[in-house]
Amino acid sequence: MIAAVVAISLFMEVSGYLATPEALRPELSWTTVHAIVPLVFAACAGVAWAIGPNPVPARLMIVFVLFWIPQAFYPVIESLGWLWPILRGVDLGWAVVAGILVLVYPRGGLGDRFDRFIASTALVATVVNFFTVLALAGPDSVPCDCVPNPYRLAEAPTVFAIVDIGYRFVGVALAVAIALRLLLRWVRGSVPARTVAFLMPVALLSWVSTLAAQMVRYATGAPPNLALETVSLIAMASVPVCFVAGIAHARNMRARVADLMRITREGADRGIWAESLARTLRDDSVRVFWWEEERGRYVDAAGRPIDSAEEGRSHSILPVASPSGLPIALIRHDRVLTDNMRLLDGVSSALRLSVDNGRLRSEIERTLEQVRQSRQRIVEAGDEARRRIERDLHDGAQQHLVAVGMQLRIAANGARAADDDALASELEESIATLNQGLKELRELAHGIHPSLLSQGGLALALPELAGRCPVPVDIAVQPEGRLAELVESTAYFAVAESLANVAKHSRATRAWVRAYVEGDELVLTIRDNGVGGASLDRGTGMLGIVDRIDAVGGAIELDSPPGAGTTVSIRMPAHLEASEDLPGSGAGLLVAAEPGVEPPDAASSPAPANSVAPGVVSSPADL
Repeated sequence: MIAAVVAISLFMEVSGYLATPEALRPELSWTTVHAIVPLVFAACAGVAWAIGPNPVPARLMIVFVLFWIPQAFYPVIESLGWLWPILRGVDLGWAVVAGILVLVYPRGGLGDRFDRFIASTALVATVVNFFTVLALAGPDSVPCDCVPNPYRLAEAPTVFAIVDIGYRFVGVALAVAIALRLLLRWVRGSVPARTVAFLMPVALLSWVSTLAAQMVRYATGAPPNLALETVSLIAMASVPVCFVAGIAHARNMRARVADLMRITREGADRGIWAESLARTLRDDSVRVFWWEEERGRYVDAAGRPIDSAEEGRSHSILPVASPSGLPIALIRHDRVLTDNMRLLDGVSSALRLSVDNGRLRSEIERTLEQVRQSRQRIVEAGDEARRRIERDLHDGAQQHLVAVGMQLRIAANGARAADDDALASELEESIATLNQGLKELRELAHGIHPSLLSQGGLALALPELAGRCPVPVDIAVQPEGRLAELVESTAYFAVAESLANVAKHSRATRAWVRAYVEGDELVLTIRDNGVGGASLDRGTGMLGIVDRIDAVGGAIELDSPPGAGTTVSIRMPAHLEASEDLPGSGAGLLVAAEPGVEPPDAASSPAPANSVAPGVVSSPADL
């Protein structure tokens, strides 16, 4: 469609220029500018069609191109009596279309009663002028040697001249009214109003000024002024450019809603939201009223209820509700922003998403806290079950086995006194078997829950644990005070599993364990000089330790480059509220002996005083 109207316009311009006698042809530069005007309208029509919120402005620009009929085109159709009167009746239709185009800016429709009055007056005047031309115009009314007008009803040149000049006067008056109204709006308007108007008042005022000057010269019969007409053409071409620039500017304002979402992605903080919204809309008068479900009313960020007079002549209220229809907020904004409903729709969606994000974030945080507390209670219950089983084994089965052993020892001594060596030998074998079983039972009970951990905390349990590791281990732990029992048990089993991995997989010749409190956190570091290449997701033992550490709100890191040993770093809260009342817990500190200092090499330095002899380690994974 755009290509077709461009082709028609260029055909009229070029053919009219060639059909005009050379002596009467206008300046080529002026003709070129005259031909560029419809091309600018056509190009802007394409842009407005692509990015505009409404197709009406683009269609008006296309109609303008059709009505842009050059005076030089009449010599081409001078022999077509049925055509030239029609074109003469509508050859000023472009001015009417341009005026309506300004009236529908930027929303694409007539806004109020004034706009409808202007548009109606212009259309009525155009219709009257059209039928006057058909009924009264003669060949002398156009710049060509045209054939007689077949539609002419009478020869009334005076009436025709009055209607012709009056039509032009009405057109200029309407254009001046539109320009002055738009300019006053721009001067008196708020910042949002000026933002919406953008450059249109400047372009319209320039065009109307030159149009009025041309009308006066036409009415007085003065010869045309080439410079004035060139300026008028340039001003005319600037109208669609300003229109498209305004649409693009409004589109860019809608893009600022993305910045609004970025600022408020963490949730709808009421103070930040109102401030960010004012910057986005460039409207300092913006106020946001939030729905208070408990009292069933809207209040601002300070808790003040909304005033019934908030929506006035200069402001509008935009309600925002959730997809289910529940009220969220009211946004009071400058009334002129209703011309950019896409912007307001974007703001509504941003606020809705921001509120939803805040609600979801709160729900997720609440759920995660419940899960963390639940996991912590499960770990505590597991530790309590371990202690109970260890006590039952120690006070029950272990004591019975010790009593049986004593009875067997008495029986063996009696058999030996009776010189029954065969029976004594059998009883000694039974005693040895019983002792082995008792030793295994003690190790089992120790692996379930070490008694030293309950009695003396990490300061006693970790050196004893390191003493059963086949790899020499340096321990740095200072026996001062106790931590929460859940923290101690979690730290103990983490060290136990790490040392078990050192013994089984690392091929290390030495290991180091550091335990100290940094701020409110217990820090554990287990390092070896083995082959490295370890991973936290290999084996159920370390996965269980990771789960236990997560349950108390801690974190574990593994650094194990191939060939450079393995370092396990664990940080967890030193005190847990859920464990404060458990037996055996207490407040205190574990301080490392020189934390962060590289231990001496085992091959070149003697073992430090707190090093322990190698032994066998028993871990939860082994059990």
